[in-house]
Formats: sequence, structure tokens, C-alpha cells
Amino acid sequence: MKNTLLTALALVAVACGQPDLMQHLMDARWVDLTHDFEENTLYWPTNRPFTKDTAFYGITDKGYFYASFIYAAEEHGGTHFDSPLHFGSPDSKTVEQITLEQLMGPGVVVDVSEKALNDRNYLVGIDDFMAWEHQYGQIPDFAIVLLHTGYGKFWPDPLLYTGTDLQGPEAVKHLQFPGLDPDAAQWLVDHRNINAIGLDTPSIDYGQSEYFKSHRILCAAGLTIYENVANLDQLPPAGSFVIALPMKIKGGSGAPLRIVALLP
Repeated sequence: MKNTLLTALALVAVACGQPDLMQHLMDARWVDLTHDFEENTLYWPTNRPFTKDTAFYGITDKGYFYASFIYAAEEHGGTHFDSPLHFGSPDSKTVEQITLEQLMGPGVVVDVSEKALNDRNYLVGIDDFMAWEHQYGQIPDFAIVLLHTGYGKFWPDPLLYTGTDLQGPEAVKHLQFPGLDPDAAQWLVDHRNINAIGLDTPSIDYGQSEYFKSHRILCAAGLTIYENVANLDQLPPAGSFVIALPMKIKGGSGAPLRIVALLP
């Protein structure tokens, strides 16, 4: 399947007159940054979890095998996508209004895992971005910025990953996991031209947030957010190319996300 996909992409590259791109695609390595959706998938404690029921599974009365399932869940859970509507305004863009160009870009992986694993309430700050830029250059335009906190290794253990194994409204006050400092969110909006930001925790705002300021800043600026991203430890700090395709839910504030990275 992988070779078939790469061959198809390579043929597109040739048709577009880019033989070097063809060779790169043929030699490419991809990383899946998406957690499976199944009964253990983690959702916000007050959200409806993922469920899957069997519509039909077996041999039909005409003698052939057939399978079909029924699934249901809230938009925001598992590896998922936040559209600007999520914390923006009633006029903010919904999932299907996000252009394809905004769903892909150069991958920037800011590794704060050493700090965050020692502080469940760590806030990724401007200094972390400046340190990345000091080593790798300015965050490129249209980048997909991914914050590697190290918490992905705890998936899907709710206690280790989110700080609590409780469910319902009572659980929210017990949530503890790293997130993005609102000042850093504002800095990205004001001083860098990125397409999106994501991380390997349940929320771009840290677990103890009450006002979700980072969400509000990013969504108001028309940026999209990816949460519960997987396998960030497999990406280099710079040089990858990220493609993030949410389920195209018309009017959606978010959606399940299939996100992958092309390695350099």
C-alpha cells in the first residue's frame, strides 16, 4: 500500500515537471502521528467517548462476507483538529472552510520533554521557541509547529496522560498536563506566520487552565490546533513536512484528525 501511494505521488510529480520531487517521494519515509480510535481512546472527561457498534459482520444470505460498523464520538477527542470556531467567534471558520494549503507545511518540533516530564503543569514559553530558533533558524512561514512534551508515551493511560482517571465534571479540576503559555501563543500570532500548532497532550492549554487563553488567542487569529498528536519522538526538530487532514465535518468546531509527516 505504501509503495502504491508513493508511486502515485511520484507520477504526479513527473506530470508536474518535478523529477527531483519524484525521487524524493519514492525514497520517502513517513511517520503516522495519529492514535487509533477505539474504546480506550482518551477524551475530555466531560465529552462523549468513542463508541463502535456492529451493524453487520459475517456471511450474508447470498454467501459473501460483509462487515459494517457504527461509530460515534464528540469532535474533540483522540488525535483531533480544532477549527477557529472552537474558541473563536460565531463568524470563525469551521472545519470544511479551512483551505488545503493551511492543512500542511514544514514541520517544526520543539522538544520540551525534559522540562515537561519534570513538571506536569509546564507551560511552553517564548524562550523555548527562541531556543529552537537559535539552533535551527527562524520558524519558517506556513509551518506546522509541534510541541513534544513527552506525554505521548503515556497514551492511553488516563492517569499518567491527563493526571486523573476520573470522568465527568468532577474530573476537570484534577487535570494536570503541559500546554502552551498564552504569552507564547500571542508571540506566535504577532511575530511568526504559521499554519497550525499541535502537541502530544489533550489540550493546547495546560490541564489546570480555567479560561483557555491559548485556545482563544490562536482561534481568534484563524489558526488551527492539533491535540493528542502521536509519535512526536520520531520526528526531527526541523526538515519534515506535515500533512493534517481532518474529517470534513461541515460547520464543525473540530474533527478526528489523520496527521502524517514526511521525513527529510
